[in-house]
Amino acid sequence: MNLEKVKALYTRYRDVIPYLFFGVCTTLVNMAAYWASAYPLGLSVAASTVIAWILAVLFAYVTNRRWVFRSSARTAAEIAREMASFFSCRLATGLLDLGCMFLFVDVLGWNDILIKALDNVLVVVLNYVASKLLIFRTPSAPDKS
Repeated sequence: MNLEKVKALYTRYRDVIPYLFFGVCTTLVNMAAYWASAYPLGLSVAASTVIAWILAVLFAYVTNRRWVFRSSARTAAEIAREMASFFSCRLATGLLDLGCMFLFVDVLGWNDILIKALDNVLVVVLNYVASKLLIFRTPSAPDKS
């Protein structure tokens, strides 16, 4: 593959590549925080999931804003709108995460670490779609017609 093809692929997937990288990092933060809360601290599945979610969302906001979607929000109002959108969407997927953990771990008795890993795949995909289409979208130019 020549350099031009590599550049074209990078340009085409400019948001996806860092999102996947930081998505994996966010998942690692989530998994590590969950494990630390559930095992050494002995907290419940629900409490451990909430703590892991909070830490992962904070990490994800900083990395998504700066390195993935390169946010152009600069004023306090713009940043506040962006943060409200980000945390609202993450709350929705966080509730999905909590629901999956409750159903598959607490009700069905499946392995918590396996379910945590699998449900994080779904959450990462849904979060990318929300970030791309709703949160960090580039404002469209005013219509001149």
